[in-house]
Amino acid sequence: MLEVWALEGIPEVRAGDDLVALIAEAAGDGLADGDILVVTSKIVSKAEGRFVAADDREAAITSQTVRVVASRTWPGGSTTRIVENALGMVSAAAGVDASNTPEGTVLLLPEDPDASARAIAAGLRTRTGARVGVLISDTLGRTWREGQTDVAIGAGGVLVFEDLRGTEDAEGRPLAVTLPCVADELASAAELVKGKVGRRPVAVVRGRGDLVGDLDLPGARSIVRPSERDMFRLGSDEAYAEGFAAGRAAAASG
Repeated sequence: MLEVWALEGIPEVRAGDDLVALIAEAAGDGLADGDILVVTSKIVSKAEGRFVAADDREAAITSQTVRVVASRTWPGGSTTRIVENALGMVSAAAGVDASNTPEGTVLLLPEDPDASARAIAAGLRTRTGARVGVLISDTLGRTWREGQTDVAIGAGGVLVFEDLRGTEDAEGRPLAVTLPCVADELASAAELVKGKVGRRPVAVVRGRGDLVGDLDLPGARSIVRPSERDMFRLGSDEAYAEGFAAGRAAAASG
């Protein structure tokens, strides 16, 4: 049976706060071997002091952008940019967050979410004696689908994939490509109990202890699809413009 619940009593997190201590205090003696804690990236960023003075959020997004995938300006003048950031993640606004931050600042994603997750997991294992895993989650939109969902951007001591390749389905047919991203599924399940405005940034998932392992397991960075296998590296308008330009250049050189 899968159980998911949010921890109560975690205060507003500030730069320099000890997240291990705050989470352990909120959990009390309630953690057990095999539990997976899903920690909202915002409190990790706050504890790590990832604030940037930026009255212009667009400038902050530009500073975090490695590659622009697509950009659209809508009626009224607002612009949406889908970009790749230094973590390899493709998302709107490079993960730059302007909500619930001090006036005149924005919050960047953790510099190395996998390292942060491993550090929190190691600290909680030492402090509580429970062999737990940690996922760090963030909210992303989805290609071709409206709305947002939470996904894992950092992992410590948790298998991020459940590899079913080589096994058989219920009809006895071999599975060749089935590789559920259980880290993302757990992050989304945790968001159902954390909520967006409830000030409950940490949830505990119990019932998937089979996914908890050594701290040096591959992190969430392994979820990011390599560029050579990315079939959607550009937005439709951008791909058309690039192809049109290449065609004109080829014609001119011929």
